[in-house]
Amino acid sequence: MQTERHYAKNPVDFVAELGGSYAFVLGIVLNDLKSNEIYKWFLAALFYGARISEKIATHTWQVFKSHDVLSPEKVLSTGWDGLVALLDKGGYGRYDFKTATKLLTVNQTLLNDYAGDLNRLHDLATDARDLEQRIIALGKGIGKVTTQIFLRELRGYWYKAMPPLSPLALHAAKTMMYLPEDADSDTTAVIHLQQLWKDYKQSIKEFAHFEAALVRYGLYLRHHDKQRSAKLS
Repeated sequence: MQTERHYAKNPVDFVAELGGSYAFVLGIVLNDLKSNEIYKWFLAALFYGARISEKIATHTWQVFKSHDVLSPEKVLSTGWDGLVALLDKGGYGRYDFKTATKLLTVNQTLLNDYAGDLNRLHDLATDARDLEQRIIALGKGIGKVTTQIFLRELRGYWYKAMPPLSPLALHAAKTMMYLPEDADSDTTAVIHLQQLWKDYKQSIKEFAHFEAALVRYGLYLRHHDKQRSAKLS
């Protein structure tokens, strides 16, 4: 085991300070792979993957939860006007029309192709790449960012969920000295961080907490860098 002095902060303390996985914070339980819980996280990932703030994405998911719109069937029965109203309440503003249309399209495809069950989508995928492509194919508006947000918290639960480390997490990991400066966002980086997590006697199935904390810190660093650049310009 590498000693703590090699890092800016040990990973366990880092997670305690920054917070655990996004699904965990929302009260979504993924460890037993119940289809309804996976869907809840999928819906949240659609919000987190949009060009809005994390705060608005979280609030929007909570609005959908408070109205019990947490299944493909409920999304479709809510209808376009109802979805726009919920999105407006969540703070989506000018993105509400486009997002409502995306939600209807994606959920209709999910029902048509996989009976509304994301576990079925995973089972039918031939490998990690096919899994990502099937998720993206659910509808216009689901890109690599949304897909990776969704899959990173299923890493260790779905065996085909193997997304690369996000640029935000990679930058944070380098800053915290968990990864060398020349590390790339590939499987090697993920394996290295997973081993570090295990070195601190943490379950590999709880790795999503570490990865999410790195993403949050990466967001902070990006915001800080933008502020510094603005002052210098």
